[in-house]
Amino acid sequence: MTADEILEIEKEIVLTLKNIYDPEIPVNIYDLGLIYDIDYNPSGEVTIQMTLTAPNCPMADMLVEDVNIQVAKVKGVNKVNVVLVFEPAWDKSMMSEEALLELNLL
Repeated sequence: MTADEILEIEKEIVLTLKNIYDPEIPVNIYDLGLIYDIDYNPSGEVTIQMTLTAPNCPMADMLVEDVNIQVAKVKGVNKVNVVLVFEPAWDKSMMSEEALLELNLL
């Protein structure tokens, strides 16, 4: 697998994550800054480190399951590992400019 092919799969993973929304906030999880790291390897395994807006988020299981299901549909992905992390703690400074505009925070 070439570097360009890996990059294309990583782009598709990001696009997929941009279509997953936190049910309590009308912004996708990628632009919210909930995705800390995406590690894809040529064997087709991807590990995604993500956080939540709050450690006791009642939607945590649903969000993790949604990420697993949707990213597994990306061509070239054979296995998805979602790891919830809480360091560093999420805050609104991690949001993209698009998310800040969407929520009228700019």
